[in-house]
This record gives sequence, C-alpha cells and structure tokens, in this order.
Amino acid sequence: MLAMHSMRNADELNLKLESTLQELPVWTVQIELDHLGNELTELFEEEPLLPGIILTKNRQCVGMISRRLFFEQMSRPYGLGLFAGRPVDYLYNFLQPEICILPEEISIVEATQIALGRSQKLVYEPILITDSSCQHGLLDFHQLLLAYSHINVLTVTRLQKEKERARVARADFRDLQHNYSRLLQNEKMIALGQLVAGIAHEINNPMNFIYGNLNYATEYVKDLLYLLECYQQEQPHCDVISQAKLEGIEIDFIIEDLPKLLSSMKVGATRINEIVLSLRNFSRLDQAELKLVDIHEGIENTLIILRHNLKAKPDRPEIKVIKEYGNLPLVECYAGQLNQVFMNIIANAIDALSESYKLSVSSDDITAKIHKDITIHIRTELTDDNQVMISIADNGLGIPDNIQKRLFDPFFTTKPVGQGTGLGLSISYQIVVEKHGGQLICVSTPGQGAEFIIKIPIVSDRLKQKEAD
Repeated sequence: MLAMHSMRNADELNLKLESTLQELPVWTVQIELDHLGNELTELFEEEPLLPGIILTKNRQCVGMISRRLFFEQMSRPYGLGLFAGRPVDYLYNFLQPEICILPEEISIVEATQIALGRSQKLVYEPILITDSSCQHGLLDFHQLLLAYSHINVLTVTRLQKEKERARVARADFRDLQHNYSRLLQNEKMIALGQLVAGIAHEINNPMNFIYGNLNYATEYVKDLLYLLECYQQEQPHCDVISQAKLEGIEIDFIIEDLPKLLSSMKVGATRINEIVLSLRNFSRLDQAELKLVDIHEGIENTLIILRHNLKAKPDRPEIKVIKEYGNLPLVECYAGQLNQVFMNIIANAIDALSESYKLSVSSDDITAKIHKDITIHIRTELTDDNQVMISIADNGLGIPDNIQKRLFDPFFTTKPVGQGTGLGLSISYQIVVEKHGGQLICVSTPGQGAEFIIKIPIVSDRLKQKEAD
C-alpha cells in the first residue's frame, strides 16, 4: 500500500488494464477516538488535500471521517462548540457515516464501478482500503477516477491495436487462402499432368496398333471393292480371278488376314474404350454428391489409370499388385474425391517402391535391402462397427518415425524441389476425416514397408441425420 501526502499523476504509476487498488497511493493519516475534535481540524488544515482521516481505537481501525462530512458538520450552528472540545468518538457516533471498504486486491475498474454505484451524496467520499495484514489507507475518489481514466485510455489504445492486428490478420488470412488455393490448384495440375502422361502412354500403344493396321485394312478393303466392282460388271469368275492376279491382289491371303486384322483393331479399340471408361469412372464427373458406390470399382479404375506407372522401368522391375478384396456393401461417399485418395496413396507407394529399389541396388547395407519382388498389397474388409477398411501397403523401406508424425501436415514433403507440393496426403486426410467422418492413419516400421489404412462409415452422418429427422 503506497502512503502519500500529496496527489500524484496516474501516468507516473505505470498502470495496466488489470491494475489493482494496491498500485494506487493512499492516505494513512490516523487519529484515536479519545483525542479531541480540535485535532481533526488541525490535521485537515495541515494537509489541504487530505480527503479524510482514519479513526482508530487502541490502534485498530474502526472507521473514517471525510473532510466534506467533518466541515459540513462543524459549519452548522453550535457544531464547533459541541464537538471541538470533546473526544472524536462523540462526533463519530453522532454522524455514523456510511463507509465504503474495499480490499486492495480488487481491480481499479471494478472498484470504480462499485464507488460510482453509491448514492449521489456519498459518491465523492474517500474509500477505505484494507490489505492482507489488516492495515488501512484512504483512497481519494478523485485519484481513483484519474487511474480509471488512464486505464480507459489504455483500453482504447489496446482496442485500436487489436483492431489493426485483426485487420492485418484478416489480410494475411486472405493472402494465405489465396496462396493455398493456388498451391492446391498447382497440386491438382501436377497430379493431372502425371495422370495425362500415364493415360497418353496407355492409349498410345493400342492407338499405334490401330493406326498401323489401318493402312493394311484400307488396302484390303480397296482390293475387295475392286473385285466387287468387277463382279458387278458381270465378268466371269475366272476372268475376275485372272484380273485380280494381274493387279497383285492375293485373295486367299486377304480372306485369311483381314478377319485377324479387324479382330486386332477391335482389341485395341476395346482397350482405349476401357481406359476412357475407367478415367470417367475415376473422375465421377456425374457423381459430385454423396452416392452409393462400389469401393472395389474405384480401386480398380485407379489401378487402370496408374497401370503405366506399375509397369517395369529401366531402373526397376514391375510393381506387382496383390488384391485381397472382402465382401463389401455399397458405400455412401463422394466417389470422385475418394478415388483421388486412392490415387494419392497408391502413387506415393509407387514412388516409395521405386526409390527403395534404387537404394537397395546401390547400397551394401543389408538393412537397406528389400524383397526381390516389389509389391503393393490392397486389402478391404468390413469391420465390426460397420465401417469399410481399405489397407494399401507396400514392401519398401518404410517411413522413419520423425517423418510419420508430419505426413499429413500441409506442404510437408520429402520429395525433391519441384516434384511435390506436400499437399497430396494433406488433401487425402481432409477428404477422409472431414468429408467422410472417417480415419486415415499410417503404420510403418523402417525396413518393413508402409501401410495406409482408410476407414469410412458405410452410411454418412448426413444420411443418418436425415433418417433421424
């Protein structure tokens, strides 16, 4: 408790928004009740700014008398004569003033509200402050108002700063959203580029086959039309055969080879149609909303799209896919988005196996060796709690513990610069957890491969709510 004998500026106190009465200076002028009333006059005259005097009995505080109340009583007729020569106790018992007593731990803001809640007659009366050791002091109400005013200025300043921070934060958030959207679009374009490259390669083989046979088919049809034209002219059969030989037309060979050629072209066209249909099913352009779909169909379509990546490369053998499908019902989900999850996880497994195989071949460390056959194991089953579980595991070198903790963090990637944005698994996590109310976890032991487990409910919460309503 700060004792004072003159007013101090609130700015000198270095107040804060949460400051308490303990930080304010108070008056500690006291007088015993058995002293004469004249001594009160002398004390008030010695300290013109003294707001009141603490009254004690055997040095224990029993109350206080304010300057206003004392001089108001003394200015009345016979007031000076009645109380000046008598003990202060007479005056105090006569007045019985109403006193506001507050603990020093209370905040200045709360104390001001309490003080202003007093009656108009008492609103400017000093406040008796008490501390934990039962010591007392008098706080001038004017001093309390100065401190409150100073805190109010601090509050306004703080609010202005917070508003500015909020404005900057909103601007930064908008920029972050814009950048995230741009990076998300880049991630989609990268994935689309890889997808298009794989599909183009897959389509190119049957397309070249069809195009290469098309010239032969055209020549065969042209020769057959020539023979048909000869017959339409009603030429004898032997003349037509002789004319065909003169033109270099081998009728027997055409009869034998043309059906084979058309059959081969049909196989190529069927393959192209299969790829296009798989791409359409993979994207699910006509199923943007929740639909009941076959999970296995989505996985198969994804594998067809990635077939080119699974084939043998100059630096690694073919990646074998082992499928162990359970008996699953139709699942209500966002099919296109869930297919994107399959695409991200399987594509990451392919990349991991390719990198693992390179390290295995170039390393002498036995722990770095992987199996001769590099595989992706896809397993599905229906759990006891009516959820569909899809497990996608590889037998690569696995994922270190420190990386596992950050796998689903946005922008985290272990790929070289320019080969990954770190959004694939983050987006997959959002799709599974936020969109479908499921789980996406990674289980991996270094040297023993990695397994990604997807769990989603058969029926979405949205449909459950609709049925409940």
